[in-house]
Amino acid sequence: MPMIRIRMTGSRDDADTLLTTLHGIDGIEHIEELEEPSNFLRDDSSSSELVDDNGSELFLIEVQAGDNLHADAVRAVTEVEATILGAVVEFVDEF
Repeated sequence: MPMIRIRMTGSRDDADTLLTTLHGIDGIEHIEELEEPSNFLRDDSSSSELVDDNGSELFLIEVQAGDNLHADAVRAVTEVEATILGAVVEFVDEF
């Protein structure tokens, strides 16, 4: 079963909206928001606790889809929802 890992930058409300939307997709086996994004710091300056001027937070979301067709649906829905919300999403192989 495909695992889709989403790194999202936005507000708590944006993340909750995305999670709710993803739960509405048929063929999804499991959705989990990882609790401690600070454990997954990037090696660039974006994670070095510098002053943040946009108020955004980082959210890490894992989605397990039943097959590749549903995994593609997750990616498409995530991109559309992020555009609507004004959030930024990135699909990564690992956190």
